[in-house]
Amino acid sequence: MKRVAAWSAEDVSDWLSKEGMPEYIDALHETDGPALLRLTEADFQMPPLSLVSSDAGQQLLEKAETLRIETHIEAHKNGHANGHAGGLPNGTSKPLRNGTMGVKNSGKEMVHIHIPTIEVSRSSFPAEWGKTGLAFIYAVVCFVTTTIVISVVHERVPSKEHTPPLPDKFFDLFDRIAWAFSICEINGMLLVVLWLIQWILLKHRSIIGRRFFFIVGTLYLYRCITMYITTLPVPGMHFQCSPKLLGNWEAQMRRIMKMIAGGGLSITGAHTMCGDYLYSGHTVMLTLTYLFIKEYSPKRFWWYHWVCWLLSAVGIFCILLAHDHYTVDVVVAYFITTRLFWWYHTMANKQSLKETSQSNPFSRVWWYRLFQYFEENVSGTVPRNYQLPLSWRALHWNRSVKYSRLDIQ
Repeated sequence: MKRVAAWSAEDVSDWLSKEGMPEYIDALHETDGPALLRLTEADFQMPPLSLVSSDAGQQLLEKAETLRIETHIEAHKNGHANGHAGGLPNGTSKPLRNGTMGVKNSGKEMVHIHIPTIEVSRSSFPAEWGKTGLAFIYAVVCFVTTTIVISVVHERVPSKEHTPPLPDKFFDLFDRIAWAFSICEINGMLLVVLWLIQWILLKHRSIIGRRFFFIVGTLYLYRCITMYITTLPVPGMHFQCSPKLLGNWEAQMRRIMKMIAGGGLSITGAHTMCGDYLYSGHTVMLTLTYLFIKEYSPKRFWWYHWVCWLLSAVGIFCILLAHDHYTVDVVVAYFITTRLFWWYHTMANKQSLKETSQSNPFSRVWWYRLFQYFEENVSGTVPRNYQLPLSWRALHWNRSVKYSRLDIQ
């Protein structure tokens, strides 16, 4: 293995990726091996490292300390190492007590080895899968509630013959394209699949997973309220809404179960009800999946971000092009989704915003107590680290330092 002192900047980048710290690659792209060994805590108090590090560089400094120890041991294999020597000077047949060699001022050759402590850094981002499971249940309950509300609202949507579609400026500018809504749903499914794969590969998937479940659940809960209190007429005369069941609860339950099984998608034939317009659930998923994909992937994957942004933007535009939602439905959905995502992550990344106080206006939102429960043990910004799930690397990776005994010949 190449000595650390001989590492190039490319070797340092490879090492960072192998050790699960790819977020530092951009900031240290000009750092070679000797410069890596000279890193101190002061370096992480200034840009660019202060903008990347979520734990004041504790993890990277511990890894660098391990490299320094290994470099020292390697450099002293054929010379002095902790006061011992491979070749005994002046005819001495064996080392004296405490490893001294009978050499004057031999104490100056003693080397103090600092063994890194990792208890604090290990607990900075605890998994807490129980909380993630609770967030998942919350999201499922909100999704099912949304489906039930859609069925209720469908019963009171006015017929298109009695109440024609409302005027919409986008509809005035663009004629309807029937197949556009299918493109929207295909793009949405692609983004969901990409986010699922990325989430599985994330090291801190439990923390990020419960954030996703909580935010998407809350967005669908808000959607229940808005579409129930204001029922808009269908956006176009092309809509073929299912017949009203007029109190037939058994038939309504079957229709609800069919919609849940089909994921609420029109492309699967599961969504044939009308009235769920304000605001757009498709826009929520297209926007939210892109935001999570970008937030929790390395900045150097700019091409990946642009592809996902294009899928999201084209999908949202196709919603309007199909005349399946009013423009206000899409605008409101985008606004609420982005604000909730940014508010939550701002609160999660700032320790002071996790404490209830008069100076913290975020503590007045109705979901603040639930937010505190989910984030109370998360310290700082969650790093964008990746590891293979359920593999030997995931099971055996640790930050402990192992030493082997040097035999003196």
